[in-house]
Amino acid sequence: MQNPNLLGIISVWNSVKDSLTQVINAEGEDILTYLHFKGGDKLKFGDIVIAVASIAVIDALIAFPLGLVFVSALGLELLELGQDVGCFVSLFLSALIGGYIFAGKIWEARREAITKITVLLATFMGAMAMVIPAGVAHWGLMAEEDFQLMYPGAAEPSTAEWVSWEMMSNALFTFIVVGGALLLGFIGLYVGSMLRKPKKS
Repeated sequence: MQNPNLLGIISVWNSVKDSLTQVINAEGEDILTYLHFKGGDKLKFGDIVIAVASIAVIDALIAFPLGLVFVSALGLELLELGQDVGCFVSLFLSALIGGYIFAGKIWEARREAITKITVLLATFMGAMAMVIPAGVAHWGLMAEEDFQLMYPGAAEPSTAEWVSWEMMSNALFTFIVVGGALLLGFIGLYVGSMLRKPKKS
C-alpha cells in the first residue's frame, strides 16, 4: 500500500517541476517576459511557490540596507523601532516588486492569485517568526524585561511561569509577523500587479 504522504509530496514536486520546465522552455522568450506577459490556463501551485520564493529572496536582500537607513534616521535611541519599520517596509516593497514581476500570472486569476500567494507568504513568514527567537541569544532576556516593565514590583515568576510568558511573547511576535505579511503582502501584490498590466499574447 502506497504512503499517501509520499504521493502528496510527489504530486507537489511534479507540479513545481512542470512549472519550472514551462518557464525555462517558454518558446524562446526570456523568463521575465514569460512571467510578465505569457498567458496560461490557470495559476499553478508551482507559480505560487516561485512567486513566494522570489519575494522571500528580495526581502532578504533589501531588509538589512533598509534597516540601516531607518536606524540611522531615527538614531540609536529608537533602534528597535527603526529595525521594525525597516522590516515592514522591506516586506511591503518585496511584495510590490513580486506583484510587478508576476503581473502576467496574477492577472489570469486576480483575487485568487493574490490570495494564494499572500497566504503561502504568510505561512512562510510565520515559520520564520517561530524560528527567530531560538536563534537570538537575548530574546528571552527581552521577554523578561517586558514582563518587568508591564508588572513592576511583581513577585519573581517561577520557571513554569517564565516559560508561559515567553511562549505568549513568541505567539504575539508570530501574530504580528503573520498579520503584517497578510496585510502588506496583499496590498503590495495588488499595487505591484497594477503597475504593469500584461499584454495580450
